[in-house]
Amino acid sequence: MSNQSVQTVSTSNDKFKVALAVVATIAGVVGFFYLKGQNKPALVAAGALVAGLVFAVLLLWTSTTGREFLSFAKESVRETKKVVWPTRREATQITGIVFAFVVVTAIFLWGTDKVLEFLLYDLVLGWKN
Repeated sequence: MSNQSVQTVSTSNDKFKVALAVVATIAGVVGFFYLKGQNKPALVAAGALVAGLVFAVLLLWTSTTGREFLSFAKESVRETKKVVWPTRREATQITGIVFAFVVVTAIFLWGTDKVLEFLLYDLVLGWKN
């Protein structure tokens, strides 16, 4: 049996579409901040951002690479929905345990620092603080 992986080779047309989608996204973001700086209504600035993003998604949808990415994104969302999230009580308990561990570690490191400071400065070097 052959164990070789198969790679999909993007055409130059697909690469151009992806590059154009990146440019459209950047243009939408730049347009948003430009219009926001010109004291235009927030709806106009947000519209520029949304238009750039929508145009970018449409361009990506027409390319092979974009369709694969969007498929991956959909699968990621689907997998996220399968996650069993902790309840509020469990999250609070875990947060408390982490906080207690951080405090104990901080005290240990502070104590270690003070012991080493005493050993080095007071005993070895003879410098009294």
